Amino acid sequence: MARDYRGKTALITGASSGIGVEFANRLAARGANLVLVARRKDRLQAVADAVKLSYKVDVQIVVADLSEIDAAASLFRTLKRKKIEVDVLVNNAGFGTMGEFVKNNTEKVAEEIRLNVATLVELSKLALPSMLAKRDGVIVNIASTAAYQPVPYMAVYAATKAFVLSFTEALWGELKGTGVSALALSPGGTKTEFFEVASEGKRKDGFSSMQTVEEVVEVAMKALDKPTPPPSVISGGSNYLMVASGRLVSRKSVISIARRMFKPQN
Repeated sequence: MARDYRGKTALITGASSGIGVEFANRLAARGANLVLVARRKDRLQAVADAVKLSYKVDVQIVVADLSEIDAAASLFRTLKRKKIEVDVLVNNAGFGTMGEFVKNNTEKVAEEIRLNVATLVELSKLALPSMLAKRDGVIVNIASTAAYQPVPYMAVYAATKAFVLSFTEALWGELKGTGVSALALSPGGTKTEFFEVASEGKRKDGFSSMQTVEEVVEVAMKALDKPTPPPSVISGGSNYLMVASGRLVSRKSVISIARRMFKPQN
């Protein structure tokens, strides 16, 4: 049976592009009102206007850089002033850095960890009390297939996504029987601007065959519609097989393969 989102409020971070936009459309199509958060006001407003026009739901935007210290608390103070309670939280905001770790910009790496890990945890913590009080709610945290093995030349990114996966699955265990679902969604290569941003414009894509955002979000929506949603899902059969095959060979071999795949191109 499809989960009922009518009249619920979904908070989506990283909502100005890619997977965030697709979650906005899918949830709005099923009756959810939206709070969309991102740094780029013009793109965020364009998404909000399009969603409102298509689905006739309430859509509010909050322009914020969630990589900043105290960003999560500030966001929830804004929601409290507006008397908005979050029923669905999609922690989609995040970015990656590429290249040799020793050459990565120190402040950029710190922002990456704050956004991908600290802000995600704090937003989950702030959203949960009202969900638990209602015995109804959803938290979707965007992990990655990179969560399942170390990735040389994307060392920090893969480590943050491993945290997201572990944290979300543990949260799922704590929330059993409460009416609140926690789901980690792990896409592989996806047709978004991720790789261009991660490589600072030097690389346009990460894989020869990538999924669309529609395919990725469909996996999450189907998982959440199950009577007992799982703690995590991997998007795409080939990605699932890649993760599964990684468990059949040595850790050393897995790292060596990843090293060859992601070594910077001269």
